[in-house]
Amino acid sequence: MLLYVHVPFCRRKCRYCAFHSTVPAKGDLAAYATLAEREIRHWGRTLGHPEIRTIFFGGGTPSLLPLPQWGRLVTAIRESFTLLPNLEFTTEANPESLTDWAYLQGLMGFGVNRLSMGVQSTDDAMLTLLGRPHTAADAHRAFDLARNVGFANISVDLIWGLPGQRLATWLHQLREIVRWRPEHMSCYGLSFEPGTPFEHMLDTGDITPVDEQEQAKMFIHGAEYLESEGYLQYEISNFARMGFTSRHNLGYWEGEDYLGIGPSAVSTLNARRWQNPTEPKAYARAIESGTLGGDFEALDAATHAREMVMLRLRTARGLHLADYHSATGRDFLKDFGPMVQALRQNGLVRLSQGHLRLSKTGMIVSDTILGNLFDSPVWDAPAPDERHPGD
Repeated sequence: MLLYVHVPFCRRKCRYCAFHSTVPAKGDLAAYATLAEREIRHWGRTLGHPEIRTIFFGGGTPSLLPLPQWGRLVTAIRESFTLLPNLEFTTEANPESLTDWAYLQGLMGFGVNRLSMGVQSTDDAMLTLLGRPHTAADAHRAFDLARNVGFANISVDLIWGLPGQRLATWLHQLREIVRWRPEHMSCYGLSFEPGTPFEHMLDTGDITPVDEQEQAKMFIHGAEYLESEGYLQYEISNFARMGFTSRHNLGYWEGEDYLGIGPSAVSTLNARRWQNPTEPKAYARAIESGTLGGDFEALDAATHAREMVMLRLRTARGLHLADYHSATGRDFLKDFGPMVQALRQNGLVRLSQGHLRLSKTGMIVSDTILGNLFDSPVWDAPAPDERHPGD
């Protein structure tokens, strides 16, 4: 099982971000740690100390938590779950919160062995536009500090397709980050999420999106450049040097069970999915009343199959057609043969060794491809073993 811990606090809310996070008031961090520790221990008891192979602290900005609160949560995790050998333990961190050698040493002491740094851009003007509280120089200093402390597995997050950005400036930023030699890079295309300041700025004309053709160039040429530097694209937005793929994220894409801790965190366990309350008081009431996970969605076989197709096609490995048959009892190429043929003719997918994979061009339009797949009436048909005799 995978364990995710959501820390819903940031020093400042970024203009593009739609994730649940707030700027903490006095006492909020301590109150959060108390509740999250209780939730961790609750699930340890309820689930019978299950095995955990990856831990991921995300947010928000987990690196805002003081070390004593980190200690409480990690102790609760170790006492409530069975941590497997070779555990991958990641925390997200923003550069402005990584300025203290002792703090980073403390994280390592708690077992954190992978940092995911939210750099987002190496252009100070772009960082200001995004609402980020750090500069490019801050990010580089934080990276060097983490490396000098001893972190041997560091990922850097970047955003492409920013207003005013062009292919040349995107490639320049990639070259800058490659010189740092991180083990992993996550490169996300900017999206204008509902309810964010960026969406409002787009609606009022204060910012203009990059045109689709330029975005396509950024995606394809950026991926080609990173691969030329030894970063293999193993998922639409993720690149890693050999041996440094994110095992936690791969677990999501492979459909493994995961438990989410903290306000708004989502869990999927034993074909059930639920989300914790987002509002802190509602989250606290759910813990007090023991109702966490009670309001769940039961995931049927058809939902499982759809999600498998969607998640596997995000990866470079692609969808193993035998897995589709195991999940549905049907042949993928019989169900979607004309569509697959059209996609292959347009260079959007490749079919080899029993796997269907998106090409780089296909990855750009993955949402459209998946939408067409899921609009098919095939999904409404019963599996062969569900048909009545004589059908």
